[in-house]
Amino acid sequence: MYIYSNEEQPNIFQKTILIVIHHKLYFNMPFTRFVSSSKNKWSWLFLKGFLLSIIFNSCSFSGKSTKRLYESYRQKIFDVVIVPGVPFRNGTWDKTMKGRVYWAKYLYDQGITKNILFSGSAVYTPYYEAIIMQLYAIELGVPREHIFFETRAEHSTENVYYSYEKARELGFKNMGLAYDPFQSKLLNRFIRKQFNGEVAVLPMVMDTMKALEPIMIDPVINAREAYYKDFVSIKKRESFFKRLKGTVGYNIKYRSKQSE
Repeated sequence: MYIYSNEEQPNIFQKTILIVIHHKLYFNMPFTRFVSSSKNKWSWLFLKGFLLSIIFNSCSFSGKSTKRLYESYRQKIFDVVIVPGVPFRNGTWDKTMKGRVYWAKYLYDQGITKNILFSGSAVYTPYYEAIIMQLYAIELGVPREHIFFETRAEHSTENVYYSYEKARELGFKNMGLAYDPFQSKLLNRFIRKQFNGEVAVLPMVMDTMKALEPIMIDPVINAREAYYKDFVSIKKRESFFKRLKGTVGYNIKYRSKQSE
């Protein structure tokens, strides 16, 4: 259900490379000959399913893990939670954006966070993702004075880094990342390395989202407020490999610790 948008899904090219390497190492047979052999048809199907299962499950917090993390932070009050953006298409939010906004609102309503900071530039569509999400949160009843945004980030690592900088400028100290279980797990190592415990991870609890779904609404917003007239899609501005580098944080202009 509320997991990730099309642009954020695990890269099938990367999955395929891993499968090829795994096969070459363990079977010592040309990959194409193995697949084309009818004798090995079922072995190949099993191998593919098994490896994809490992890749996906190792890159996502389990349901038990998300509940455990939520309970561990339940008594802690965050100054702000960071919420990465989602492309705005066809004049309305999709399930991914809806899930992220509602999860942030839930954390606010429960008193776990005092503020919400949405992050996201106009990346794949001519709308600033952060501003679109802010507009939806306001319509859902979150006070405008407790919602902030930054519009520099074009990748998930940038969402966290630039939001962290923005939060520090606003005087916030205790920060959390309110994100999907899959993306939270992918970013966990980056967060630990870059922020040394200053940003906690608050992945979405799917059972909670299912419980909230019957009362969810689809409010109308004025998307023109988030429109960027000079928009050029990232797919035209950057090569595939530069976007891939951006995904892992190589495009970030890091500030030295001494300058902070």
